[in-house]
Amino acid sequence: MERLYTPWRMNYVTTTHKKAEGCVFCAKLEAGPEFDRGNFVVYHGDTTFVVMNIFPYNTGHLMVLPYEHVAKLSELTPATHQEIMGLTAHFVELLTQLMSPDGFNIGINLGRVAGAGIDSHLHMHIVPRWNGDSNFMGVVGDTKVLPETLGDTYNRITALLKEYPPNLLK
Repeated sequence: MERLYTPWRMNYVTTTHKKAEGCVFCAKLEAGPEFDRGNFVVYHGDTTFVVMNIFPYNTGHLMVLPYEHVAKLSELTPATHQEIMGLTAHFVELLTQLMSPDGFNIGINLGRVAGAGIDSHLHMHIVPRWNGDSNFMGVVGDTKVLPETLGDTYNRITALLKEYPPNLLK
């Protein structure tokens, strides 16, 4: 029998049943920019920020979030709506250049029943997809195989981001 080791998943496996105090997204902001690397925050905008999903569906899975702790689209300001969409478009292009995916899943899950794991702080998912990235491992083994560590992905994204910062229309 072959074995596939995914030690980075242990944190997820052992903490999914525990509810953290407060909002995990707000905690990333409250930690301050000096902790961006450890919190996988890749970008700070005027009204939003971009983080890597630490339990990604695929390598390069990002989330665009408002600074404000809001759960509904109707609670966002027009400027925040615009920045979320602008950053989503920018990071799709950045990930395309960096990773050459065959496509993307982009979306917001509003409410628990819609699939939101954290439903109190709205966030837009950007998930790179490749032909054949869905295979038996997720279905049979309940395991997602990721080809690089979160730290390596973070380094690649932030390095390219320095060359190609967002140029959002204001």
